[in-house]
Amino acid sequence: MAKKRPSKKSKSRGEVLVAIVNDKGDFARLKEEHWYRIPTDTAPRRFPPKWVAFYQTKIFGEEAHAVNYYARVKDIRPVTREELFPGDPPNPKSGRTYHRIEIGSLQRLPQPILSRRFRRIVFIPTTWEKLRAAAEINDLFDESSLEDRLG
Repeated sequence: MAKKRPSKKSKSRGEVLVAIVNDKGDFARLKEEHWYRIPTDTAPRRFPPKWVAFYQTKIFGEEAHAVNYYARVKDIRPVTREELFPGDPPNPKSGRTYHRIEIGSLQRLPQPILSRRFRRIVFIPTTWEKLRAAAEINDLFDESSLEDRLG
């Protein structure tokens, strides 16, 4: 069965959200349980996405400092941290509200999208076309259509 992809005509700004993964437990949840979380108070302005891609930090060794994986968003719902992690002892974050983003299976990009210099990355809203064509992180930024025409 062929995988469903956005059409060439869809240039929807923010249809892909590149999000950080800096914890191996979170990455295991992505692979095994198919969900990711974003605090509702820090969600990006362009939300919700159709796809999520994941920037991996230095703890991922050879896959570090790059976007290697993406997944289709299946559902997004608000939950408390306590609902996400029912076994955790109560703490000041227990009542914090998150977007629980249910995803399909992780897919590997044909080529990693590398960060060629150190930078703090949290979220990068972008387009499907930019995700598929990017060679480095700077290629993902989707600030304006004017930039796209000039670039």
